[in-house]
Amino acid sequence: MNEKFFSLPPEKQQAIINAGYRVFSRNAYRNSPMSEIAAEAGISKSLLFHYFRNKRELYLYLWDRCAQITIEVLTKYGCYSQQGLFESMERGMRAKMEIIRQSPDMANFTIRAFYEKDADICAAVQESYHRYFNFKADQFRVNLDPAQFIPGLDIPMMYREMYWASEGYLWEMVQRGDVDMEQMERDFTGLLAFWKSIYLRKE
Repeated sequence: MNEKFFSLPPEKQQAIINAGYRVFSRNAYRNSPMSEIAAEAGISKSLLFHYFRNKRELYLYLWDRCAQITIEVLTKYGCYSQQGLFESMERGMRAKMEIIRQSPDMANFTIRAFYEKDADICAAVQESYHRYFNFKADQFRVNLDPAQFIPGLDIPMMYREMYWASEGYLWEMVQRGDVDMEQMERDFTGLLAFWKSIYLRKE
């Protein structure tokens, strides 16, 4: 990556970033030409290649930026500082909804990138994901109080099951192309109530 990108005025940097999110969020990696991103950003294709040597470099820069912003928002909402799993998940839901409201293209890009199968970038995205998010999740799970759950529960398996269901739901919403925020909040609230009824120890 050419460091001259960071010497651009912030609004020009943001225009390129927004264009990348917009194009990559609509299409698979292979079907997202740099010429379209350049046109969206209002610059020439050659200038875009001056800042980013190739499409992979731009894609992974956008992914890392997404990951950092997401961690910042999740931390701001206190998602990693709670001992109660479901309180943390509810805060996480509200944090992700804020991201979707404020930056829908970035949110769609993040989900599409996670499921991207192109061999040129898949391994790099997954490695980055585990570096950013699994470390935070592992830190959080260490603080969980097992006494809040039903006896004998496989807590890591429960955590994975809820994570897979949540991510699958977000992917389905993105594929529809028309995210209804109120419906999403109702659905997640219903899921959390269902999981609480199954996994929490009864008083």
